[in-house]
Amino acid sequence: MPKTIAYVRVSTDEQDYRNQKFELLNYCDKSGIKIDKWLEVEMSSRRSAKDRRIDELVSNLKSNDRLLVSELSRLGRSTGEVIQLIKTLTDRKIEFIAVKQGVQINSQNNKDMTSKVMVTIFSLLAELERDLISERTKMGLARARASGKKLGRPKGFGKSKLDGKEDVIKGFLKKGVTRANIAKILDVSWGTMDNFIKRKLN
Repeated sequence: MPKTIAYVRVSTDEQDYRNQKFELLNYCDKSGIKIDKWLEVEMSSRRSAKDRRIDELVSNLKSNDRLLVSELSRLGRSTGEVIQLIKTLTDRKIEFIAVKQGVQINSQNNKDMTSKVMVTIFSLLAELERDLISERTKMGLARARASGKKLGRPKGFGKSKLDGKEDVIKGFLKKGVTRANIAKILDVSWGTMDNFIKRKLN
């Protein structure tokens, strides 16, 4: 028998589920829908789909079931992710409703024009978001280059073969051993030793 699942997610413990639940229950009361199961998650949208229990949610939904959310942003961290999830639901003939945006994609008729238009619009928005992100990234890099900033990871900020030898190096320095000689003892170049001392010991 088809079931209705309501998915509610908050990002922090400063928020609560009441507003989302109120919106969903109010919608269901007006629409004559009964919620069979609630899936409540306290997790940032930046976490993985597994952490946000999206994978669990999708696996529990079957053909002709219904998924309710208060708004689209509850489902994903980007437009593209939300679109992909909606496409998955549509392909599996699962009805999807986002109350705040007034989105209702009907599982009973995948040829329904409204549903097709909604999916098309979402796809265009996803593509637009990718383009805008790409454009912003390129503009940011261009500005950085124009201002003379060196791009990429700064030299000397990765792992060093001297890591863990700080006490040994300090001991040599206290005894007056030169950096060049310490470098020879520890089998590294003078530049590597000099950069390491400046970064880690000064």
